[in-house]
Amino acid sequence: MIYLESFTFPDDGAEFDFCLSVKRKCYTTFYPFKVLSRHRFERIDFEPVTLLYGSNGSGKSTALHVIAGKLGLPMGAYNRSNFFEDYLALCGANFCAPLPEGSEIIRSDDVFDSLLSIRSLNEQIDEKREDLFDEYLNEKHAQFQLSSMADYDRLRKINRARSWTQSRYVRENLMANVRERSNGESAYWLFTQKIQSDALYLLDEPENSLSPALQIELAHFIADSARFYGCQFIISTHSPFFLAMRGAKIYDLDADPVDVRRWTQLQSIRDTYAFFKEHQSELEADF
Repeated sequence: MIYLESFTFPDDGAEFDFCLSVKRKCYTTFYPFKVLSRHRFERIDFEPVTLLYGSNGSGKSTALHVIAGKLGLPMGAYNRSNFFEDYLALCGANFCAPLPEGSEIIRSDDVFDSLLSIRSLNEQIDEKREDLFDEYLNEKHAQFQLSSMADYDRLRKINRARSWTQSRYVRENLMANVRERSNGESAYWLFTQKIQSDALYLLDEPENSLSPALQIELAHFIADSARFYGCQFIISTHSPFFLAMRGAKIYDLDADPVDVRRWTQLQSIRDTYAFFKEHQSELEADF
């Protein structure tokens, strides 16, 4: 499904005119001006899955945030800078269909914050577990006599402690420990929970924190969501597992001017291929 058909960024001339119109001269940066125009990145025509590829500093995350800003998608604490709104005013978006509710941008920072929340929750669970260990021992050996109905809950605890093992007592009184998932598994789970049917999703380097196996799994999930569940994706990435997605349209932000490339033409892919060719005999020896 295609909701967003195309998007245009201001060219170098439009950016130059705007910068001249600014009266105050004390600004040290006009970001996001002069980022995408360096390689004459002026227009994107979208497919159900469109990938923005480029080396660090190429502007792929900037492009993603500009698109999100123009579409009015919530971006959390993203630094819009003094000129972000001025830049958005010079951009254009064309639609094939109305932007669905639930569309969103999922940033690498969002995933990182989620992992920090899980870590904090685990720390709280650890503290609660220690308290329950102590509680179990105290209740198991407590000398207690029921004197009123107000003591009934305490009696239930004592009876459970005396009839259950310590591990069961803790398990029954403690929420499931989310640490059962690794950071990568938690990140993968976050993406699969957030991505629903019939919506546009902007993903900023989703490969962060994911093992190669999980990157492959997420790439399959994204491809299926686009093919069968009415989703459209715009993804900034340099992961070969996402770049190799069948049918994905790839914009190479390292090219000048920015242009559409096959994944096998991208420099990082060529570098990775050369590395494995150099070590081919070692790899084959272990198969």
